[in-house]
Amino acid sequence: MKIATAAYPLDILTSWAQYEDKLAKWVGQAAGQGAELLVFPEYGAMELATLDGMDVAGDLEKSMFAVSDRLADADAVHVRLAAEYDVHIVAASAPAATETRPVNRARLITPTGQIGVQDKQIMTRFEEEVWDVVPGNPLQMFDTTLGKIGILICYDSEFPLLGRALTDCDVICVPSVTETLAGYWRVRIGSMARALENQCITAMSSVVGAADWSEALGNSFGAGGIYCPPDRGFPDTGVLAAGVLNDPVWTFAEVDLAQVAEVRRDGIVLNRKHWDHQIGREAPAAGVRLR
Repeated sequence: MKIATAAYPLDILTSWAQYEDKLAKWVGQAAGQGAELLVFPEYGAMELATLDGMDVAGDLEKSMFAVSDRLADADAVHVRLAAEYDVHIVAASAPAATETRPVNRARLITPTGQIGVQDKQIMTRFEEEVWDVVPGNPLQMFDTTLGKIGILICYDSEFPLLGRALTDCDVICVPSVTETLAGYWRVRIGSMARALENQCITAMSSVVGAADWSEALGNSFGAGGIYCPPDRGFPDTGVLAAGVLNDPVWTFAEVDLAQVAEVRRDGIVLNRKHWDHQIGREAPAAGVRLR
């Protein structure tokens, strides 16, 4: 299949029609290049808060609930576009209100109108200490016509055990937003590490550019990227495609899931199969005094 990952800029929206037109343009461009799986970034839906005015968009608490209130309508737009273009879409994540506090929620939308929901597992310091966003539902593996797909939202990609929970996935999508170049590289390195450990494909998307109206987002650095195990039949670098930093475009790569299955079966190394070889060896290392 062909995967497209977005380096997506946030806009100040003046109407719902403007949002629909923007999304249709982005989906149409990716589908026009033959993409079948489209990955939008973490918190890319925060631009919906601008529809309630800049005072709301600039207020941390109000903006979360303003976006949450529009999430069902946004999903309906994605459902329509997924059917129109016959694509699977990982919709940009958004705060979703729960009985306690909002979670950070991504949705995988199929051409048949089904919606798989994945919430972020581990909060960054800003999400936990300032925004009071909380962890949501457990990790899911979505069995689709394209293959088995999982989602690790941004910071989640930096934790090996979360990646291991998705060990049967062919593709792990990593929607992200990072406000520094170091943050971008942390998520990129995490995405590449998960591709190495699971011998799978990871697809990272990013918010890019300025959103000075949002205290939560500010100025974001990032690029699309699609990564693989550096093994037989794949690039030696483990990079199938990497976008130019902060260039607001799609990044594309052709992915052969038969090759994923082959390296898992008979790769030069067998990281995924040998994961359990760590068991019994993972205790804290013994201190050895050398003077």
